[in-house]
Amino acid sequence: MELTTTKRKVKISTGDQMFYLISGLILTAIFLLILYPCIFVVSASFSSGTAVQSGKVILWPVDISFVGYDTVFHNVNIWKGFINSLFYTFAGTIINVTLTMLAAYPLSRKDLVGRDKLMLFFTFTMFFNGGIITNYILVSKLGLIDTRWSMLLPGAMSIYNMIIARTFLQNSIPNELLEAAELDGCTDIQYLFQVVLPLSKAVLAVLVLFYGVAHWNTYFNAMIYLRNRELFPLTLFLKEILISGQIDPSTVSDPELAEKVSQLAGVIKYSLIVVSMVPVMIVYPFVQKYFVKGVTIGAVKG
Repeated sequence: MELTTTKRKVKISTGDQMFYLISGLILTAIFLLILYPCIFVVSASFSSGTAVQSGKVILWPVDISFVGYDTVFHNVNIWKGFINSLFYTFAGTIINVTLTMLAAYPLSRKDLVGRDKLMLFFTFTMFFNGGIITNYILVSKLGLIDTRWSMLLPGAMSIYNMIIARTFLQNSIPNELLEAAELDGCTDIQYLFQVVLPLSKAVLAVLVLFYGVAHWNTYFNAMIYLRNRELFPLTLFLKEILISGQIDPSTVSDPELAEKVSQLAGVIKYSLIVVSMVPVMIVYPFVQKYFVKGVTIGAVKG
C-alpha cells in the first residue's frame, strides 16, 4: 500500500507580496549603503595616491598600487600602536571576562542572600555615574595616569555584559548539576571552574568578542589618560592621521617612502583603516557559531 502525500500551496495575497517586495528593496538598499563604504575604503587602499586625490576611485581600484600598505608597514608609530593595541586587547579582555564571570555566577544563584539588592546596585551604575571629570580625578589619585593600567582598570567590567552572562547561567545551568556536585564534595570554586565554565562556551565567546572589539577600538580613554606616545594604541595614531590628513615622514623607516609620504596621505589613511580592521575580521569567524546562541539565551529574562 502506497502512501501519497499532497502538498497544498499557500497562496500569498497581493498585500503580502507587496510587503515582501518593499521589505526586500529596503533591506537591499540598507545593505548597499553599508557595503559601499567598505568596498570604497578597500579599493582606495589599493589605488595610487594620484587617483585617490583626484577622486577617480569610485568602486574599483584605479592604478593598482601597494605603496599605501608599504608605507604603513614601514611606519614605526603604527607598529608601536599595533603592539600596544594587541596588549590592551588581550590583557583587558582577560580581566574583563574574569571579573564578569566572577560577578555573574554568584548573582545567578537563587540561594545568594541579598541577590536582588545587589542586582539593583549594579544596575544603578548603568544609568548613573560620576562623569568624565570624576573618573579622571579618580584615575589620577590612584596614580594610573600615563600607565598601561589606565587602559585596563577603568571600566574593567560591563554591567550589561554581566547581566547577559548572569541570565545565561540562570537559564542554561540546571540546579541539579549543583546538587550532584555538592554530593560529590565539590566546592563553589571547583563547581565554577570545572562545571559552569566548560558549559558556558557560548556566552564566554560573546563576552570575548564584545570586550575584545571594545578594547581594540577604544581611543577616548587613551586620549584622556595617556601622554607618553610609547603607550598609545593604534587608534590614537589612526585618529591623528585621519584628522591631520598627513603622516610624519620621520617615522617612516624607508627613505624612498619618506620622500613620497606627503603625497600619499589619502592612500595611507585607507590602508591604515583596512589594517586596523583585519584582527577583528580574523577573530570573528571563530566565535560566530557561539554568538547568536550566547546573546539570545543571555537576553531572555530569567
